[in-house]
Amino acid sequence: MHVQPVVSSIVSRTATTAALLVHHSLVPHWIVHLGLLGFFLVAVLDSSVIPLPIPGSTDLLLLWMVSQRGNPWLLASTAVVGSLVGGYTTWHLGRRGGEAALHRYVSARLLQPVTGWVQNHPILAVFLPAMLPPPIPLSPFVLASGALGVPRRRFLLAFGAARCLRYGLITWLGIVYGRRVVRLWSATLQKWSAPLLWTFATVVVCSILFGIWKMWKEGRLKSRPKQTAEATVGHAE
Repeated sequence: MHVQPVVSSIVSRTATTAALLVHHSLVPHWIVHLGLLGFFLVAVLDSSVIPLPIPGSTDLLLLWMVSQRGNPWLLASTAVVGSLVGGYTTWHLGRRGGEAALHRYVSARLLQPVTGWVQNHPILAVFLPAMLPPPIPLSPFVLASGALGVPRRRFLLAFGAARCLRYGLITWLGIVYGRRVVRLWSATLQKWSAPLLWTFATVVVCSILFGIWKMWKEGRLKSRPKQTAEATVGHAE
């Protein structure tokens, strides 16, 4: 079996999706305003419980930015570190929330298979979802690893190793096939650049605001029983 045609086919499909996100004439302006910090924040959110509009946004942005002659080592390192921050935050949320966090953030359809995998294969249940691309879900496994007691050090080692492999491969694809990405966009999707970029940015902002609002609302609901109990005790006294 020839590996080159298979890799070329995968990259061609990935490039088509990446081209839908950003245009090469607009990316420099976007990067100037957000820079590595913006890319870092996308990587953090992509590994958190706050949903992004496009699964694997970090992969697509990394591929595109490397193809635009960005520093591959710096971009790959930023993606890994940002993803580790988001993953650790999600693990810590599961650790603190326990089973209640699982029922809150994981759908009933996924809850049993996810918890079963984490209980029986704790390292693989972290490594494989962090390594494999969408539609493999990530946050349910990360949450469950925290809720079910996977040690922090093991989690970070497995998660970090998987992210290094994944983003290292994406960076290599951007270096080797970057010109094909640019040609594909320039030839087919140039006229849609501005609407797609603004739509993507708007949906990302709305997703972040929705996630923050949801967490704030859940915090208020948790504090109400405590306040009610304190008021009852004070009244009794």
